[in-house]
Amino acid sequence: MSGHSKWSTIKHKKGKADAQRSKVFTKLGREISVAVKQGGGSDPNVNGRLRDVIAKCKAVNMPNDNIDRSIKKAAGEDSGVIYEEMVYEGYGLGGVAVIAEALSDNRNRTAGEVRHIFDKMGGSLGTTGCVSYLFDKKGVIAIEKGPKVDEEALFMAALEAGAEDINGDDDEMYEITTTPEAFADVSNALLDAGYSFLVGEVQMVPQTTVEVPPENSEKVMKMLDWLEDHDDINNVYHNAVFDEDDEEE
Repeated sequence: MSGHSKWSTIKHKKGKADAQRSKVFTKLGREISVAVKQGGGSDPNVNGRLRDVIAKCKAVNMPNDNIDRSIKKAAGEDSGVIYEEMVYEGYGLGGVAVIAEALSDNRNRTAGEVRHIFDKMGGSLGTTGCVSYLFDKKGVIAIEKGPKVDEEALFMAALEAGAEDINGDDDEMYEITTTPEAFADVSNALLDAGYSFLVGEVQMVPQTTVEVPPENSEKVMKMLDWLEDHDDINNVYHNAVFDEDDEEE
């Protein structure tokens, strides 16, 4: 057994995101649209929600032209398509807690498809609030360790920008956490300083984790992958920890 590692989870998720970059950008464009329409306009200095989405876009290297185009389209858009925000909560095999955040123009369609994914992989879709109490909302930034990253300089830059905590205990990466309100400031400061992110977004961070036994790994991972691949789902959070050998298969 190679042990359990958050690093392997991040590598797995980042590899998928890199392979599906256009799909990721499409989903982020939808987040921008909702942020503009529901968060208070197209000026990120006034619209804090838009500011956070833009920071998330920059963290995955979404081109500025794409970001600007999405903002302008949302600000001038007057189509019949209205995206509704939905949050699905439930459990995977072995009691793994799962939260899926969706933006959809058809609530019934999305709910039915999400329920099917849970059921198909041995999970169960629950009611609102059934697992969210197990998570805390935090800004999370992960930066890969390497000779070009000076730990002291990184820590100072993050703290000066308003980071809440910095963890360098992992052998492969630094993890920086912020309050949701400070995320955009910290993210932008580190990006401006030249750092590249493995992860950079406001997340639901689990208070405790569940180690998934090998006999459940395939179904739990497939359920999470199907949710993340779903066109209407923008974010998936869970408290599962897999063995590295299982994730690399």
